Amino acid sequence: MFPLVQHLNLSRSLLFHRSSSLCGNLFAQNVCLNFCCFSKMKVANPLSEVGHFAPTTRLLCGPGPSNAHPRVHAAMALPQLGHMDPEFLAICEDVKKLLRYTWQTEEAFTIPVSGTGSAAWEAAVANLTEPGDVHLVFVNGYFGERHTDMAGRYGAVVKQVRKPYGETFSLQEIEEAISANKPDLIWLCMAETSTGAYQDITGVGKICRQHNCLFLLDTVTSIAALPCNLDENLVDAAYAGGQKCLSCPPGIAPLMLNERALEKLAKREQKDIKVPNWYLDMTMIKRYITAHGGARVYHHTAPISMMYALRESLSILAEETLEGSYKRHKEVSEFFWEKLEEVGLEMLIDDKEKRLPSLHSVKVPEGINAAEVLKNARVNFDVEIGAGLGELAGKIFRVGLMGHNCRKDVALTVISVLLDGLKKQGYVVPAKKA
Repeated sequence: MFPLVQHLNLSRSLLFHRSSSLCGNLFAQNVCLNFCCFSKMKVANPLSEVGHFAPTTRLLCGPGPSNAHPRVHAAMALPQLGHMDPEFLAICEDVKKLLRYTWQTEEAFTIPVSGTGSAAWEAAVANLTEPGDVHLVFVNGYFGERHTDMAGRYGAVVKQVRKPYGETFSLQEIEEAISANKPDLIWLCMAETSTGAYQDITGVGKICRQHNCLFLLDTVTSIAALPCNLDENLVDAAYAGGQKCLSCPPGIAPLMLNERALEKLAKREQKDIKVPNWYLDMTMIKRYITAHGGARVYHHTAPISMMYALRESLSILAEETLEGSYKRHKEVSEFFWEKLEEVGLEMLIDDKEKRLPSLHSVKVPEGINAAEVLKNARVNFDVEIGAGLGELAGKIFRVGLMGHNCRKDVALTVISVLLDGLKKQGYVVPAKKA
C-alpha cells in the first residue's frame, strides 16, 4: 500500500473512532455547516442534462484535423508521467530527434510546442518580432491574411505582396519584393490550406540571406507530404501542426528556430526587450525543452499524452520513411484527381504541378449549394469535408487526404459521398464521363 493511502486510512480511522463527545459534537457541527453550504449552491449539478458522451465516429476528410492513426490513440492511453520526470524528458528528446528527421534539419532548437499549429506559428511571430520590424507577407490565400493580423498585433510594420487565391509566386517576384521592401522577416506558406496551392520555396532562403532578412515558413499542410528540407532551403524558422499529415490529434505542434533566428532572440534579450507573450516565450521555454545539458527549469506543464501521441505518429512516419510518405501522398492525390475528372468535377488549380498532394480544392458545380452537400456528407455518411474559406466560401470543397487518411479507399469514399449530395441537387455526371 502506498504511504499516502496508509495515511488516509489512519486519518479516517481516527476520525470515526473518537471517544470524546466534544470531538463528536464538533464533527457533527462541521458536517452540518458543509451541508448548509451545499444547499446554498446556485448552480445545479448539470450531469442529468449533459449525461455521458460518445462522439460519433467520422471520417475526417476536411482541411484538418484528419483521423489519427490507431497506434497514436493507443499511445495517448499510456500511463502519465510528470512533466519533470527524467523518463518523460527522454521522450521529449525522442520527439526532437524525430522532428529533425521529418523536417530534414540538424537545428537543435526543433521542438514540440504545447498547443495547436497556430500556437507554434504565434510562437515564431512573438519571438522574432520587435516593434517596428518589417514583415513582408506573400498573400495568396486566407492564411497570409492571418499572418498579417498576427504580426501587426506584435508591432510589426506589415507589407503585403498579393496574388489571387490559388496562384503562387515566382522566385523573381519574391526577390523583387524583398529588394523593394527591405524586410526584417518574410512569411511564405509552402502549402496554402485555403486553396490547395503548392508554393515552391527553392532559392528563397538564399535570397533572404543576401538581403539579411529571416525566412519564416508555414509547413502546416506540407510536413510529411512534401519535402520541406529546412536546412537545404535555408529556412530560418518553421512551424507545423500535428493534426494533418502527421496523423496526430490537434494539441501539439512542431517549431524550428535556427541559429540566425536564435541570434535575433538573443539580441532582444540583451536589449531587455521581453517577448510579449509569456506562455510562448522561447527564451524561457528553451531552459525547459532544450537545457543543453544543464538543469531543466520548469516553465509550464507539458501536455503529457499529446507528447506520447506525437512521438508515436513521428515513429510511424519514420517506419514508412519520408520517401514512402511522399510517394503515397503523390500516388493517392493523382488517383483522386483522375477519379474526379471521370465524374465531371474540376479542381480549383489547373496546373497539377502547383497542386498539393495533401489538400484538394474541388470546384462547386454551378447551381449547387455547397453547404447542403457538406451537411449531407456529415449527417448521412459521417464524412467531414471542408468548406471554402474567405473569398472562396461556397465556391470550393476542401478535401484532405492526409496522413493515415491518405488512401485510395478513402479517396473513393469521398467522391461517392460528394456525388450523392450533388445528385440530390440535380447534378448530372456528363454523358462522356459516365
